[in-house]
Amino acid sequence: MTATHSVAPGTTPAIEPTADPTTRHPLATLTAGEITAAAAVVGSAGLVGETTRFVYVGLLEAPKAAVLAWEAGTGGAPPRQVRVQLLDLATGVQHDTVVDVTAGSLVSQEVLDTAEVGQLPILDLEFEIVPEIVAASPEWLDALARRGLDPAAVVTVPLSAGVFGFEDEAGKRMARVFGFRMDHEADHPWAHPVDGLVAYVNLTTREVTRVIDHTTLPVPAEHGNYTRPDLAGTPRTTLRPIEITQPQGPSFQVTDDGLVTWESWQVRVSFDAREGLVLHRISVDDAGEQRSVAYRASISEMVVPYADPSPTRFWQNYFDTGEYLFGRYVNSLELGCDCLGEIHYLDAVLADEHGRPRVVKNGICLHEEDYGVLWKHSDIFTGVNETRRQRRMVVSFFTTVGNYDYGFYWYLYLDGTIECEAKLTGFLFSSAYPGPGPDGEPYPYASEVAPGLGAPYHQHLFSARLDLDVDGTANAVDEVDAVRVPVGEGNPFGNAFTARRTRLTSEAGAARRADGSVGRTWHISSTERTNRLGRPTAYVLHAQDAPTLLAADDSSIASRAAFATQHVWVTRFADDERYAAGTYVNQHAGGGGLPQWQAKDRPLDGQDVVLWHTFGLTHFPRPEDWPVMPVDHTGFKLTPYGFFDRNPTLDVPASTSAHCAPTSASSTPCCGGAHGDGPCPHHGA
Repeated sequence: MTATHSVAPGTTPAIEPTADPTTRHPLATLTAGEITAAAAVVGSAGLVGETTRFVYVGLLEAPKAAVLAWEAGTGGAPPRQVRVQLLDLATGVQHDTVVDVTAGSLVSQEVLDTAEVGQLPILDLEFEIVPEIVAASPEWLDALARRGLDPAAVVTVPLSAGVFGFEDEAGKRMARVFGFRMDHEADHPWAHPVDGLVAYVNLTTREVTRVIDHTTLPVPAEHGNYTRPDLAGTPRTTLRPIEITQPQGPSFQVTDDGLVTWESWQVRVSFDAREGLVLHRISVDDAGEQRSVAYRASISEMVVPYADPSPTRFWQNYFDTGEYLFGRYVNSLELGCDCLGEIHYLDAVLADEHGRPRVVKNGICLHEEDYGVLWKHSDIFTGVNETRRQRRMVVSFFTTVGNYDYGFYWYLYLDGTIECEAKLTGFLFSSAYPGPGPDGEPYPYASEVAPGLGAPYHQHLFSARLDLDVDGTANAVDEVDAVRVPVGEGNPFGNAFTARRTRLTSEAGAARRADGSVGRTWHISSTERTNRLGRPTAYVLHAQDAPTLLAADDSSIASRAAFATQHVWVTRFADDERYAAGTYVNQHAGGGGLPQWQAKDRPLDGQDVVLWHTFGLTHFPRPEDWPVMPVDHTGFKLTPYGFFDRNPTLDVPASTSAHCAPTSASSTPCCGGAHGDGPCPHHGA
C-alpha cells in the first residue's frame, strides 16, 4: 500500500505565504511565485535532495463546492494548494505531496508503493541519460555491429514501457529503447529506423536489462528532411497573400487571472503540465443572466496504441498525458505561423525538473475568426433576403511529444455551440517495412510510406472530461436515438420515425457506444429549469462515431486504457476523479480510473454529473503522410437544445464591412460586403 502522512501545522519550517488568494480566482493558473513557494515547502520538509527531481507541479483545484460558494459570496476564499510529485533518481523513491501555498505549509505526503501504483511520469532528464546507458551495453553494441552501424551515428528513442507481466520489472522504473540512424546533424532520424532491435532499460540502476535482437532489416536509406529542395522542390509562387485584419481590435477581453469575455460567453482559461489547456466556468449571457454551461472541460488522457505484434514492437502504446505530461511540451507560438489575425497570447507557467518556474512565452493563443454563414433566408413571399455571418472564439495550444505534434482547439460560437478539435501532424513513428509475406500479401500491420520505410498502424484516442453544469449542478443524461416506426396503426404508409430517449440513471449502465446508424446523441438537461415551452433546458453531446480501442479485450492495453473501450462514460462528480485512466498511469497494471468509478454505481438522475468522451483517429498511414504529415482532424461538439427560447443570434447585425462597395449609389450591395474596397468585381469596374 502507499504510505500516507498528514502533516500537522508547524511541523515544517515556516515558509512565507503567497499573496492574498482573494486577489485571484481560485482556479487561476499557478503563478511563478506559487511554484517557487511550493518547491520551498517540500524542500524545507526534507523531501528534496541532490538527486531529487520535480516530476509534476500543478494546481490542486479547490473543491468545487468551495469555489461555487466563494463565487456566490457565501464562502471564503479557498486556500491555494499545489500538488508536487517528486522522484529520487538514485533510489527510485517517489513522493506525492500537497502544499498549501496560501499558508506556506505541507498538507500531506505519500511515499508511493511502485509495485502497486506504478511509476510517476517520465522525466526529460531520464530520456537524456538513456544514450549513455545503452552505450555501455555490450549486447546493444554487438547488435549494431552486426548491422554495420557506427554507434555514434545511432540516436536512441526511449519510450514508456507499459506492463506485460515481466516479473523482473515489477516495481522497477523502466523504459524501452529503439535506435534510429542519423546521417548528419540536420538529418531527421525518423527516416532511418534500426528495426528488429530494442533495449529494455532500468532508469534507476541505469542499466540495460535485456536486448531483443529479433531480426535484421535493412535501414531505410531515403532521407526525410522535408525542407531540403531535393525533397520539397522549389517554393510555390502562385499563392497570393490572405490578410486577416480587425482594424478596431478584437471583440474579446482577457483579465490577468484568465477570464475571457467574448460576446455572450465567459470562460476561465488556465494551463496545466499534465492536461494542457483547461477551461473553467463556461457560461453564456442570456438577456442579462449569466447561465452556466460547464464547470470544467479538458483533455484528461490520451493513448496511442500501436498494432504491430512483432517481438520488438508489441509493447508500443503511449499515454501522452499520464506518462509524458504533454502539457509541459507546449510550443511557443508565433504570429503568422500558428495563429492568424488579431491575436492575444497567454504565457504557460510551468515548473522545471528542479522545481523552478519555467515560462513558455505565447503558449496559449486566443483569437476570433469568421466561420461562414450563421443563418440565411431569401423569402419568396415577403422578399426579405437576410444573411448573417458566423464567428467563433478560439482558444488553442500546440504540444510536441517526440515525433507527433498535437494542436488542441476549443471553439465558442455565437449560437451557443462549443466545439473541441484536435489537430495531428508531425512525423510518423517509423519502422523498417518487412515486405510481403510468404503468401505474397503485404505486411498486415504497417504501411510502406517510402522505399523500405514502414509506419505501423496505430490509433490516437483522447478522453475529454466534460463537467457540464447546465443551468446548475442538478442534471440528467438521456441517450437519444432516431428510430423507425413500422407500418401499422397510426403509420399506414410507413413514413414515420421518432426519437427514443433512454435516461441513464446510474453509473453501471452509463458506459456507452456511439452509433451513427441511429444518430445517437446524449442530452444533458437541467432537472430544475425549463424553457418557455416547459421542457428542460439542455445541451447535446454529439460524440464522434469512430473506432474505439481495437486491441483485444484481454490485452494489457485494454486494461490500462479502459476509458478507450467506450465512446461515452457518465459518472457522478467527485473532486478527486480527474483522470480517465487514473491518477497513476506509467507502468500501472490497469483497472483504475473510469471502470473503478463506474463500479460504485452511484445514481445519476438529477445529480452533478461528468461526461467523458473518447474520440480520435485510427491511422492507416499513407505515402502522403511522409515525411511530415498534413494535419488530420478529430473532435466533437456540444450544442444547445432548448437551452434558449429561440435562435439566440437574431441580434447579430448584418455585415458592416467596408470591403465591398456597389458600383453606384443605387446599386444593390453584393455578397454582404466581402470583396474589398472599391467596385464589386461582380458588377464590373
